[in-house]
Order: sequence, then C-alpha cells, then structure tokens
Amino acid sequence: MMRAEPLLFPTDAGLFCSEGGFHIDPVKPVERALITHGHSDHARWGHGAVLATRQTLDIMRLRMGEDCAGSMQEAQGAMRIGGVEVAFHPAGHVLGSAQIAVMGQGQRIVVSGDYTRQPNPTCAPFEPVSCDIFVTEATFGLPVFRFPDPATQVEKLIASMAEFPDRPHLIGAYALGKAQHLIALMREAGYDAPIAIHGALKVLCDYYAAQGVELGELIPATADAVPAQLVIAPPSAFASLWVQRFRDPVIGFASGWMTVRARARQRGVELPLILSDHVDWPMLTGTLTELAPAEVWVTHGTEDGVIRWCELAQIPARPLRLVGYEDEAEE
Repeated sequence: MMRAEPLLFPTDAGLFCSEGGFHIDPVKPVERALITHGHSDHARWGHGAVLATRQTLDIMRLRMGEDCAGSMQEAQGAMRIGGVEVAFHPAGHVLGSAQIAVMGQGQRIVVSGDYTRQPNPTCAPFEPVSCDIFVTEATFGLPVFRFPDPATQVEKLIASMAEFPDRPHLIGAYALGKAQHLIALMREAGYDAPIAIHGALKVLCDYYAAQGVELGELIPATADAVPAQLVIAPPSAFASLWVQRFRDPVIGFASGWMTVRARARQRGVELPLILSDHVDWPMLTGTLTELAPAEVWVTHGTEDGVIRWCELAQIPARPLRLVGYEDEAEE
C-alpha cells in the first residue's frame, strides 16, 4: 500500500482527506468541500464551507443561489488546510474548472475532476501536474471514443445550415459549458449572424460573456417567430412544447455520446455533432502516459477499460466506483 493512500480515501460522500478535514466534490452536504467545477454532479447545495476557483464560486451562486453554502472562499495559489497543502490547476473542462492537488507526507495526489485536452476557447487549458497518484474520470473510457477536431463538427453544422437555409437548426447542448463552447466555436469559424438561445441558457451565457468569452449577438428563442437559423437549447427543452413552435427543424445534439450512432438514432437526432468537454480514449491514455504517476485511481465512468489499459502499461490502478457523478453524463 502506498504511503500517500491515507491522504485521500473514498467515502459514501466522496473522496475525503482526514488530515485536511475536507471532501472533494462531495455528493451530499459536508462540513468542508473543495469543488473542481460548477456542474451539478460535482457542485452541490448545502456544504458548510466551500473552496473553489472564483469562477466556479460565481457559477455555483448563479445556479443555486447566494445561500448555496455556509461560506465560500476563492482558491488562490498553494493553501494550507490542516496537515496538507492544496492547489488548484486548470482542467480545461468548463469555465473555472480545476484539478485539485493535495500534498502531504512527501506525496502529491491530483484529482482531475472532469477534464479535456482539446483546446476550448471558453476556458483555460488543462495543465499537466506531475503527481504520485492521478485520480481520473473515465466518462468516455473506452477505445471506441475518439473525438474528431471540434472545427470539423462546426463545419458540419454550417454546411447543413447552407444546405437547408429554410429549416431552423435546433441544437441540444448542456447549459453550462457545452452551449457556450459551441457558440464560441461558431464565432471562431466566422459565423456572425445572431444565434438564438433558450431562456435556460441566458444567465450562464451572460456570465461567460462578462468573463471575456466571445459569444457574439445572442437573441432569445422565446418569441413565436425567432429571427435566427441557429437555435441552441438544453436537452430537456426537446421534450417540451417549446420545440413545437419551430417548423420542420433540423434536430442536432452536441455531445461526445454522439460517437455512438445508436444513441443518436434513439434520440431522433438528424445532425449528430461530436463535441465533448471530456477526454476521449486517446486523450485519457495519453495523459496517463505523459504524467506517468506511480498509481492511477478512476473515480467514475467506464472504469474497467482504463484499469485494463493501466495493467497492460504496468501502472498500478484501482477503481474507486464513486456514485453520484453521472447525473450530467450527457455533458
């Protein structure tokens, strides 16, 4: 057993550090929580004290209210908590997302949260941090998941809009991160027409824009006649009456899960866009190769595939089988 293992261990609330008296991304209210990012399966209401990046704290307040925690503190540089030191490093997942490094007993454990290695114009890129134990997600932890360059998916969307100029294009994209990522990629590709957004996206789009993310002109997709060919909405909107106001729409969905054609067909998706804010198989295994940790822990997702890869690479690995991190698996 490695000396560092007692620094963090899994509990029913999530990973716990006894020497620091805190949990990382706990799935139930705890006394002290360190939060990697603002998605609701990682950032939950009701903790006594929260430590996170400034942008994650802002996003938590926007999504859950000013009283979402007893107290909230911005992570700044290396910080001492009890008998350990902690530091937050960019994860590249969504605005404000971070990996959390926990250091003590001469060891460093890095908890990735959710992360990606693909460039994302809406947030700081993943920062490799050398460590003894790397705690990774495995949302797309199988060799079948190999994501294309995001620019090709934007080209696919723009080509469809040119082919069907009279059909509105309704694209499902998760409200935090994915919607803004898609909009920013469209702007980078030179698309400068107004983009309509569902009301559920407005608060977070406004926040991203205030943080300097170039989203261009956004208009509400609430009127009976929406003067925009491109409309972006959260996946839940496609099961509501809202979608019926659009005549003969092209239904699209932006997700890493669109790699699986059967899932796209099951959803009735005419235009699947493979766009993810998570690592795919080459990015995940490439990260493990680059970091070369003494041990790998897998928190959630398709753990068995990653564990097997680690065995073949002769890297000790263990599945933590943490529950509660699949609520927003459509990412």
